[in-house]
Amino acid sequence: MTKLSVNINKIATLRNARGGNVPDLLKFATEAQGLGADGITIHPRPDERHIKRQDVLDLKKVVYTDFNIEGYPSDAFLELVLQVKPEQVTLVPDAPEAITSNAGWDVAKNSKLLKKTIDLLKKEGIASSLFLDTNLEQVRMAAEIGANRIELYTGPYANAQNLGMSLMETLEALRLAAEEAQKLGLAVNAGHDLNLNNIKALKHFIPFLREVSVGQGFIADCLYLGLPETVKKYKTCLK
Repeated sequence: MTKLSVNINKIATLRNARGGNVPDLLKFATEAQGLGADGITIHPRPDERHIKRQDVLDLKKVVYTDFNIEGYPSDAFLELVLQVKPEQVTLVPDAPEAITSNAGWDVAKNSKLLKKTIDLLKKEGIASSLFLDTNLEQVRMAAEIGANRIELYTGPYANAQNLGMSLMETLEALRLAAEEAQKLGLAVNAGHDLNLNNIKALKHFIPFLREVSVGQGFIADCLYLGLPETVKKYKTCLK
């Protein structure tokens, strides 16, 4: 079964809007895991607009499933993840001012930085995942520099109609990239703009997905359905 990792950035965004501790980030993470979530994902950005540095340290104490920390491999980010030592670090090419991740790495262009980072994480027993588009050459380069996993960027699939693309076109591109990664010994994760309307088809096309990371769509579904029912429905889609 594909693992469900819940990105809780938006819970932190809501909390930060008023200050204080409502909603309680640690409580949400704990309850999500208790209801069946297989992991917790966060993306601490330099401006701390949602996840704060202290949140990362506090979450380490309550996350007992797979802890996945996303981010650009700056010195400050790497110092933090080496202190916390999550199960997985997903490296993303975001600029500090980016609203959200919207493209995968150019691995060839950034190979020196990425290989150095992957080697450092590996030495500390932390699995590395590279955020990638469906370009097969990028997948091959990810394997070449020693990444353990990739996370396929599913934004084009989720927004296919808005981009003038067909769903089948985007799903086929994702499937081919995933199969290439699997052939090269890379585990395959996926994430971005996934929700109850599109996650089941993705799982059908790529049945061997290791993990999906769900964030804004998941939190929006929680507003309508509640956390227990939302976790249940996502888990059902991933069977």
